[in-house]
Amino acid sequence: MTDRYAVISSDGHAGAELYEYRDYLASQWHDDFDAWAPTYVNPFADLLAETAYRSWDSTRRLEETEADGIVAEVLFPNTVPPFFSEGNLVALPPTAEDYDRRWAGLQAHNRWSADFCDAAPGRRSAVVQVFVNRIEDAVAEVRWAREAFPLLAGVLLPSVPPNSGLPGLWEPHYDPLWRVCEELDVPIQVHGGGGLPDYGDHEAARAMMLIELPWFAHRPVWHLIFSGVLERFPALRVVLTEQGVAWLPRGLETLDWFYRRMTLPEAAEAKFFGAVAAGLSMTPTEYFHRNFWLGASFLRPSEAPLRHDIGIDRIMWGADYPHSEGSYGFTTEALRAAFGGVAEDEARRMIETNAADFFGFDLDLLRPIADRIGPEVDEVAKVLVPDDYPPESTCNAFDKAQVLRAW
Repeated sequence: MTDRYAVISSDGHAGAELYEYRDYLASQWHDDFDAWAPTYVNPFADLLAETAYRSWDSTRRLEETEADGIVAEVLFPNTVPPFFSEGNLVALPPTAEDYDRRWAGLQAHNRWSADFCDAAPGRRSAVVQVFVNRIEDAVAEVRWAREAFPLLAGVLLPSVPPNSGLPGLWEPHYDPLWRVCEELDVPIQVHGGGGLPDYGDHEAARAMMLIELPWFAHRPVWHLIFSGVLERFPALRVVLTEQGVAWLPRGLETLDWFYRRMTLPEAAEAKFFGAVAAGLSMTPTEYFHRNFWLGASFLRPSEAPLRHDIGIDRIMWGADYPHSEGSYGFTTEALRAAFGGVAEDEARRMIETNAADFFGFDLDLLRPIADRIGPEVDEVAKVLVPDDYPPESTCNAFDKAQVLRAW
């Protein structure tokens, strides 16, 4: 075994500079874009800072991620696509009136992403974006993406918040999307921030959003399990990214409890709520271990000991570059915080081989890069105690108040 890790980040974020998207829009939208873009005011401080280039400057991004020991990345969106008010990770679904324009904006991002990945062959795998208002559009985009990307990390499950007017994920409306993803082996990606409702403008709204943000991202787990989606599409692969992992042992135990109550003869839960459970052939925990993986962004020291409960083969470490809560500048320290004292074969799976196997990265291609820039195995093995956490970093991995979050 080599003495350096080939670090594959399962969670990075990228997107074009606003005006760069114009070249990727269908020409029929150019006039609309020319009228919209000069009036758009970006609300995100990180996209206005002098480091905003990290989202779109391929050369500088490679320089910075290599300096941090990362050889390859899975890329989620980061910037604001044409005709959006905010990034699609947290945006509300389009209305019937603005669907066509916003759909054109998403397609522009997807096509930019293909070129951005081509600029670093074998080292970037993008997550494409869709809407589900017109499911046939989503299906067609998945088919296009399967052909356009040599490495396709998946399709981002778009926001389906409560009372949005969209069908719930448990409804047959989505079956064509699940079917094409299973057919083409395209993973469903569920990223933290998805599924949020409109919180309004009250001063407390941002706090409520932060506190509830993980829970809304967790909801697709029980929606896909209890609705029978994973029974009908058993080969569908789902990745939960930047949602933490501490909630899972108790969360799966809770879902198993609901399942048992729904299938217990004469129990109230079975009489009034258990019709769908009768059609399931496994427990929620069993579905989870068959169909779900984790993009474990900046895995916390409190979470790493749970790896055996969750499944070492399901965990894929992520840096969350270029976000401030990510590990940039201190990735070796973040790996030490999570994997110090962990057996090398276990750490290697969570740092490199799980992601390589899942997303199709070629470790033979990446190994020479890792041999040059990767963190040393012996260094990562050293436990990083809280007193040695880098004080300059705002990464969650270095939060001295390490807890097992309930959600």
